[in-house]
Formats: sequence, structure tokens, C-alpha cells
Amino acid sequence: MEYTVQKLGKLAGISTRTLRYYDEIGILKPARINSSGYRIYGQKEVDHLQQILFYRELGVSLDDIKKIILSPSFDGVEALRQHHIKLLEKKKQLEALIKNVEKSIAMAEGRIKMTDQEKFEGFKQKLIDENEEKYGKEIREKYGDEAVDRSNTYLKNMSKENFERMNTLTDQIQKTLAEAYKTGDPASPLGQKVAELHKEWISLCWGHYDKEAHAGLAQMYVCDERFKAYYDKEQPGRAEFLRDAILIYTGLKK
Repeated sequence: MEYTVQKLGKLAGISTRTLRYYDEIGILKPARINSSGYRIYGQKEVDHLQQILFYRELGVSLDDIKKIILSPSFDGVEALRQHHIKLLEKKKQLEALIKNVEKSIAMAEGRIKMTDQEKFEGFKQKLIDENEEKYGKEIREKYGDEAVDRSNTYLKNMSKENFERMNTLTDQIQKTLAEAYKTGDPASPLGQKVAELHKEWISLCWGHYDKEAHAGLAQMYVCDERFKAYYDKEQPGRAEFLRDAILIYTGLKK
């Protein structure tokens, strides 16, 4: 079956403007242009669009989607399997949050009692699942399953106060890092302040502190492109600055 822009947009639940934009950037070209100048899409393009929308739902950028699906090695069936796995993980996260909301409603209505720890269970599980999806393989290879599982268990049982402090530290680290980076000196008081804040943050995340592990994580921030992109998103070079500040703080800078 073939579709015009209007019909395909209606079928997929997206605007014709979006389809035209996909054509312009080369991520979804029509099968042909008919004699009247209309874009015509066939079954191949329909399947192609489905893949694009799956990736978009999972938060993948259009630039990255284009690289993935236009690669000669792209396997549509395998991609669908991966979509299925990731959507099930997303479903698990949402179900945990839904359960948390339902229990909170019941507590507000006086039907049940809920501890402070229970109020944050859904958020903690979401954080654990996201970390596993993004960095689980590398972290488990580096630190071992036992250490990672112990850290996840600690996070699940974390008190309300510590969980809130951990989230506050995330913002403080970024703000302090921005100011420290301006000095150009990771050994400066501000540079060492951000390293100290980072130490407190990972101590809360892990339930313990180890300076060698701290230094190893700092090095990963530079070597792993995903970590590097997170710290460098505001200004390139911040990941290396943080790494150097932590190595100085731990006394492990070579």
C-alpha cells in the first residue's frame, strides 16, 4: 500500500510538517515523487518510520537515529528486539512509579500507612534501572557484580534524608564545577571543593568510600564518551578538569 504525506502522517499520528522535515534531513525519504509533485511512501518507508518513532520514544536524537538506521549494518529485526527490551524496562519503571502514586493516595486518604522510605521507592528503582541501562555493563566489568548489586541494594534502602541529599549534591557538583573550571586550576580551593562534593555524592551512592575507586571513576568520566558528554555538555573540558581535581584530592595524580 502507498501513502501520501497526509495519509502517512494521519496513520502514524505525526504532522505532515514532521514528515517533510524528515525528508529534508535525509532520515526518511519518500519512495518516489508522483507526477503531481506529491511525496509517495511505500511499505519500506512505513517500516522505516516505525523504527524512527520507536527510537524517538526512547529519547534518541534524530542525528543518532539517522546514523543508526542508515548504517549498512542496520538490522531491522534486531532493532525491534532491542526496542522491546528497552520498552519493557521503561514499563517496569513506570509501574514502580504508578504503584508509588497509588500507595501515596491510599496514605493520604488514611487507608494505609507509608514510611518515608517507601515514598521514594519508585524514584530509586527508576534511577537504578537507568544507570543499569546506560552504564551497567562497563561498571559491572570494572567493579564486579557483587559490588554493583550491593550498591543498588544500599540505594533502595537509602533514607529519605540521604536520598534528598544525594539529589541536591548532583546540582551542587555541576554548579561548583562550572565556577571551578573558570579558575583553570583543578588544585584550586574551588577545584578541591568540587572533588570533595563528588566524594560525598559517591559515598552516598555506594554506601562507602574508596579513594582508588573514586579515582577510577574519575578516569572513566574522560575515557567513556557518555560520561564525558554529560560533564562537557555546558563547556568542553569539564570532564578532564573534574578528573584532575579528583586525582589531586585522592593523592593519586601521577
